[in-house]
Amino acid sequence: MERFLRHAPARLMAALALHVLLGLAGTGLAHAALDDGYDLWLRYRPLPASQRAALRSGVTGIATPDDTPTVHAASAELKRGLAGLLGRAENAIPSLAQPRAGSIVLSRAELPAGLLDADAVRRGLATAGNDGFVVRRTRIKGDPVTLIAANTDIGLLYGSFAWLRQLQLGAAPDQIALLDKPALPLRVLNHWDNLDRTVERGYAGESIWNWWELPNIIDPRYTDYARANASLGINGTVLNNVNAKAEVLSPSFIAKAAAIANVLRPYGMRVFLSVRWSTPLELKETKTADPLDPLVAAWWARKADEIYRSIPDFGGFLVKANSEGQPGPQDYGRNHADGANMLARALAPHQGVVIWRAFVYSPPAHPDQVSDRAAQAYDQFKPLDGKFDKNVLVQVKNGAIDFQPREPAHPLFGAMPDTPLMMEFQVTKEYLGFATHLVYLGPLFQETLRFDTRAGNQSMTVARVLEGAQDGHVGGIAGVANIGSSRNWTGSTFDQANWYAFGRLAWNPDLDSRAVAREWAAQTFAPDARVVDPVVDMMMRSREAAVDYMTPLGLHHIMGTGHHHGPAPWVDDLGRADWNPVYYHRAGKDGIGFDRTATGSNAVAQYAPEVARRFADPATTPPEFLLWFHHLPWDYRMPDGRTLWTDLVNHYDHGVAEVEAMQAEWQRVRPFVDARRFDDVAQRLAQQRREAQWWRDACIAYFQHRAGLPLPAGVRPPAQSLDDYRKLTFPFAPGHG
Repeated sequence: MERFLRHAPARLMAALALHVLLGLAGTGLAHAALDDGYDLWLRYRPLPASQRAALRSGVTGIATPDDTPTVHAASAELKRGLAGLLGRAENAIPSLAQPRAGSIVLSRAELPAGLLDADAVRRGLATAGNDGFVVRRTRIKGDPVTLIAANTDIGLLYGSFAWLRQLQLGAAPDQIALLDKPALPLRVLNHWDNLDRTVERGYAGESIWNWWELPNIIDPRYTDYARANASLGINGTVLNNVNAKAEVLSPSFIAKAAAIANVLRPYGMRVFLSVRWSTPLELKETKTADPLDPLVAAWWARKADEIYRSIPDFGGFLVKANSEGQPGPQDYGRNHADGANMLARALAPHQGVVIWRAFVYSPPAHPDQVSDRAAQAYDQFKPLDGKFDKNVLVQVKNGAIDFQPREPAHPLFGAMPDTPLMMEFQVTKEYLGFATHLVYLGPLFQETLRFDTRAGNQSMTVARVLEGAQDGHVGGIAGVANIGSSRNWTGSTFDQANWYAFGRLAWNPDLDSRAVAREWAAQTFAPDARVVDPVVDMMMRSREAAVDYMTPLGLHHIMGTGHHHGPAPWVDDLGRADWNPVYYHRAGKDGIGFDRTATGSNAVAQYAPEVARRFADPATTPPEFLLWFHHLPWDYRMPDGRTLWTDLVNHYDHGVAEVEAMQAEWQRVRPFVDARRFDDVAQRLAQQRREAQWWRDACIAYFQHRAGLPLPAGVRPPAQSLDDYRKLTFPFAPGHG
């Protein structure tokens, strides 16, 4: 056979290839050889034959209410999805003026006459709010239909995507029944994109926003971006970097932002802009940026009016102020509430909001006098609780340091009951191996959202705090985007899963991260257990593996300086103490770890009393946070009886072993994944294995040097000397600055 194939005519080979593709159609693996990742989880590949037959018999067309831009987007998505799932042309699925047997019916609150179970649908809509929806198989005047009902056009779009998702996951069409709505009203991506198209902490190419060509040249990719986000219920996007430039508020850039807003609007997405606090001063239109100066407030009010004339549904401003050298109200002796409220009053007539970031740490009065960075946001914002205007949301990072592989939840969650809070997650993996390492962030997001703050001495998870359960102040959720100009959007296939997981958990913080991983894997590859089971297993072990080979047992901020690539626990010569990794791990002959108890910085006291008591005692501190809260001797006995030194080394070894296991698992799915994506992931896993070994070796070499201890019995020594690791430099690492 092999000899025959070598000499077969090209036409015969093409026919054989077509035969293989047609055969794959019945398994959900069709078009595999053509898949470059651009379609994300909206691939809409032909369903297995039995499901396709069931769906085909129940789809005769799509009946919609009046054709608004959003209803048109919903109808177009249904046609696109059904055409792909059924293996038909899109024009084979007609638009209908009236429902008929087998049609998909989109209906706002005014339900079609003759609907069999109209009262049940109305009860569902009564709880669905503006973004929710009801999907069910029912009858209209005796004819079987699929009803997608909502109170608003955007609810119809979300319901359409939800129905298509269920079909992609293998659900029987006549068994799909959904009633869903988001837990949070504001679900936003933060793009750290610069006006020259570079992306800070971006590992997927240039910014998708081609500012140079806007507003007159509109990339079709913007529409696909909007589709992908709407499929998850993401309803806002901050277009530019939090380290903002004053020019973003110039008339020319407002026009560019308006052009993007026009594309995103039908998909329920509002645009926001990051603004630089000193913009009017830098543009030489005021003599100060003092928020209490009436001329400054008047300038911002005029600028807000100007923006809303171009973008009527503009979301508002995101502000990074008095942090990492950025200007802010504290430059004028004012506080964060003074600054946020001045901007909020400029936006209030237009129903806009101010999202004010709580990632702040102050410059030291003296280089040797640095307070614990983990405590500074709480110290600055807790006294301001209740002093922000109602259209201000304080955006708090998931942890108090800076998007580390693992951090305890930020103590501000639960500590500001009179202020709506936004969660800020980082979807791009600044500290987790960029787009090279396979690290699924769903467990990280879940871990934070389910953290019990014990606010008010009662159980109160972070998710419930965001939802307003503590005192009625509803917040939102934001994610620093990992999206760029790469064909597959995120730089690697598996980083798409982090965008997906962020969106799904923003919609419903109670979702299980493993279930979300299964959804993503089934839609991204195929709803086939031979693919989904091993892929999900890889995903669910990946974050813990990265923590083990990078920062086990609560270590943090020991990455390379500036670019944050690779290990550098030895760095001790930066301009301020809390920029240096040695500040955070404090390894020496006496032990390792940062003391945040009463004998140290006492940052533990910022948590609710019950939580603080648990973290204050190393015996009751979860092992994954041990060195975050405690400085302990190397011979400290861990719960398993091993010494801290032995346990630390074992974690590093385990992390490397887990990456090797992930490589082996990926090899087993080769027959079921297209060659292009398989090879790309395989190469990245091989690089991850090399870099995990580098992390392991460099960190063990350094900590052994600091501890002055022999390696535990049977442990392989690092491949190179500590000096060799210290000499490595990476001046052109991506996403840096």
